[in-house]
Amino acid sequence: MTSTTASSPTVDLRTIAPQQRHSLVFTTFIALPPGAAIELINDHNPLPLRGQFDSGLYGAFQWTALESGPEQWRVEIAKPASSKPVHGVDSCCGSCGG
Repeated sequence: MTSTTASSPTVDLRTIAPQQRHSLVFTTFIALPPGAAIELINDHNPLPLRGQFDSGLYGAFQWTALESGPEQWRVEIAKPASSKPVHGVDSCCGSCGG
């Protein structure tokens, strides 16, 4: 379930099928305007998701642990206000033909 507050959307991954979780998080994050954030709630440590963010969006996000188990994990993922479009994600310069 995804809900939105005035400040940021909250994505409760516990209610989402495991095979849909990461794509939902990336879609939600990419749609954020610079300076905004999402809050994730999960039933396990989201380290694999953090690895995907590091490899695909390195430097284009801020990851803050808000709660670290054992029942639930909460993480805030922010898009810095100075964020530029990420090649291949939310823009394309055309040089790769993509």
